[in-house]
Amino acid sequence: MNCQNCDAPVAVSADRCEACGAKLLNRRRVFGAPRREDFNLTSEEPFELDERTESEEWRFSKEIEGPVFLAKRAEPAPAPRYGGFVRRAIALIIDCFVVMLLAGVMALMAYVGYKVGLAAHQRSIGGSTLLPLATLLTAAASFLAMTYFVLFHGTGGKTIGKWFLGLRVVDAEKQPIGYGRACLRWIASAVFAPVLLGFLWVLWSREKRAWHDYLAGTWVIVDR
Repeated sequence: MNCQNCDAPVAVSADRCEACGAKLLNRRRVFGAPRREDFNLTSEEPFELDERTESEEWRFSKEIEGPVFLAKRAEPAPAPRYGGFVRRAIALIIDCFVVMLLAGVMALMAYVGYKVGLAAHQRSIGGSTLLPLATLLTAAASFLAMTYFVLFHGTGGKTIGKWFLGLRVVDAEKQPIGYGRACLRWIASAVFAPVLLGFLWVLWSREKRAWHDYLAGTWVIVDR
């Protein structure tokens, strides 16, 4: 420390300059409090954060409070049950009985109408007049049977016989087969009808399919 008057060095605790006797104006008084050191971060001093980093603060807790809703695992669809030979045979017998009953009613009505028409011309049913009636009834019965099976199989896959036995005709996606495939199935079954092996193939087929099922791409399953 220097004197402000003569610039002579003086002690820090002195009140006056010993050289010129002037009173010291810039005298510093030092108290017992320690000096406050400024905080300066150097490259040698490591800078450490808290033990829990920012990423850990934002990390979700493993324990979730409140109810936890878990998605129900989808169960695999059960394997379809295929209609066996006996069940399909009984359903076919019922369907044939229904078709024959409808065909009998239709034949009776046609016979009465045909007879009345011949009587109006002073003719009766005989050898020459019976053949046209038989041909007409055969064609009508065939058309009736085709309409019966195509309509029921194409709509919901169930005829009356299959409904009683709990059977249904479906495609590969287990969906209704439609009228086009139902018509193809009927034609194939009519063609293979003289060959009983076509229907008997159900006994050896793993999926209980007849020949007309293979041709039309259909399956007969148990729908109960």
